[in-house]
Amino acid sequence: MGFWVDSQRGGIRSLIRRKQVDSVHARLEDRPQLAKELSVLQLIAIGVGSTIGAGVYVLVGTVAREHTGPALTISFLIAGIAAALSAFCYAELASRCPSAGSAYHYSYICVGESVAWMIGWALILEYTIGGAAVARGISPNLALFFGGENGLPIFLARVHIPWLNVVVDPCASILVLVVTGLLCVGIKESSLVQAIVTTANVCIMVFVIVVGGYLGFQNGWPGYELPSGYFPFGLNGVLAGSATVFFAFIGFDSVASTAEEVKNPQRDLPLGIGIALSICCGLYMLVSIVIVGSVPYFSMDPDTPISSAFASHGMQWAVYIITAGAVTALFSTLMGSILPQPRILMAMARDGLLPPFFSDVNKKTQIPVKSTIFTGICAALLAFFMDVSQLAGMVSVGTLLAFTIVAISILIIRYVPPDEVPLPSSLQDSIDAISSEDSHAIEEGNPKDSFDVSDHCQSKGEASVGYPLIRKESDEDKVHEQERRKMAAWSITFVCIGVLLLTYTASTNYFPSLIRFSVCGLGGVLLLCGLAVLSWIEQDDSRHTFGHTGGFICPFVPVLPVLCILINVYLMINLGAGTWLRVSIWMILGIVVYIFYGRTHSLLLDAVYVPTAHADKIYHGSLDYVA
Repeated sequence: MGFWVDSQRGGIRSLIRRKQVDSVHARLEDRPQLAKELSVLQLIAIGVGSTIGAGVYVLVGTVAREHTGPALTISFLIAGIAAALSAFCYAELASRCPSAGSAYHYSYICVGESVAWMIGWALILEYTIGGAAVARGISPNLALFFGGENGLPIFLARVHIPWLNVVVDPCASILVLVVTGLLCVGIKESSLVQAIVTTANVCIMVFVIVVGGYLGFQNGWPGYELPSGYFPFGLNGVLAGSATVFFAFIGFDSVASTAEEVKNPQRDLPLGIGIALSICCGLYMLVSIVIVGSVPYFSMDPDTPISSAFASHGMQWAVYIITAGAVTALFSTLMGSILPQPRILMAMARDGLLPPFFSDVNKKTQIPVKSTIFTGICAALLAFFMDVSQLAGMVSVGTLLAFTIVAISILIIRYVPPDEVPLPSSLQDSIDAISSEDSHAIEEGNPKDSFDVSDHCQSKGEASVGYPLIRKESDEDKVHEQERRKMAAWSITFVCIGVLLLTYTASTNYFPSLIRFSVCGLGGVLLLCGLAVLSWIEQDDSRHTFGHTGGFICPFVPVLPVLCILINVYLMINLGAGTWLRVSIWMILGIVVYIFYGRTHSLLLDAVYVPTAHADKIYHGSLDYVA
């Protein structure tokens, strides 16, 4: 008998089947490739444009008034550091697995099909609602340039339809369709437009920083000369403000979704993610320093803090520049919201979980045009008919779920990476041939001529006749490695359970105090024990060769990803019951779609799982192998 193979067709195992990292073994004729046009500068533009939305023009007022006071800058710094934890995890996975799909793709490789489906399904919701919400935020800002709230031309103005009790927004839907058309032209052209718009937005923010700083120095920074001091709401206020402004950093994950279109993904993806996040954090902090220093925090206008701050110093004309900044920020964010979704749909369709319609890539533009048009139509209809402001929390759920699963994937890659890979059933002849060769080598007492397959060999007794000492040492190493993997897997499980118990009980008040403290303590013990074991045991040796090597490596593992999981789960728990109820409805719908379509059409349905060490030789031994 040769090495052990398996086909994970049904039952529980079908829910945790994992795909392999896309490699040179993927046949180009079977998988049309996206155009590799993006450089690090374009990735930075996509990351900054997707992250800096109009929220910064409002957040500085509401958060300073309600939570932080002059210490708003510290809140932005803490939130930026928290976002950087996720960025480090994304950077490693994006360079190891540079294919379209972002968190969906990573979780399919590291965790399993069912989890990947739920992540992909949640991201579809996030980007659709996010795009629609951003589009509806543009028309009120544009109206200012036409004389006020009702100044837009009749064909763009919002209209209330009494018999439907909805306010339609033609301007929002038109903008979505314009962005969709632009994205269909090509990634090079659309990224150029986004770079121009993002540059304009950054220039306006620099204007706010420079002119606001001049006004601050001229007037003695009245916002910092207050009897209440720098921390009027204390440390708790600063932390509460950090949790609020954290969502202003969401968007850098759009860079990871373009991984397949990057010229040098191992180098450029980590740089693009890191530099984009650093620019955003720096701009946020500088703007907050200027605004909270120019006006006492309790005097800020919560809706238009920057405009009102300039107006209080006699610069009413600045409102037009700041509004232009809000419009450019929203437009670039709209592009960043619609850009990733077609690629996620394409990745899911490539894997068979969605109809092949979504995986079609235009031969001329090398863009998933059908998926892009479908995404644009859905977002345009939603923006036209619905006031999606109440659904904004659902966007955060998708993002935080993705951040969490990416951090868990880092732990899996480092400690328990997949030791089997799925191969298509068309390679069965090659698999049988290699298996037969391996059996003959073992039976002849030449284990050095065979692969190291003692885990899957059914004739260990025969093999040990020729080399008893080598076999004994090998068996001991295998047993030790199995124990290490088992211990690591349980430790990762304990970390996840501990985080969930700790954050849930710490965020709820309707349990009796004794139960709260007991469950919270149990969660803390599980979390710390799991983290201690992961810090103590060795990481898996195959982490050096998993996926595409030579890229960015996430530092401070396991502490960094565990902190990332803790922060993201805490933020998810505190999103509110209403948000979770709406998300649950969408997720239940996703489960139904997966059960009746995705699970039965998955490309892994007939895949044959073989030890990782055998994959290359099986491909080379196949007539279908493409170098």
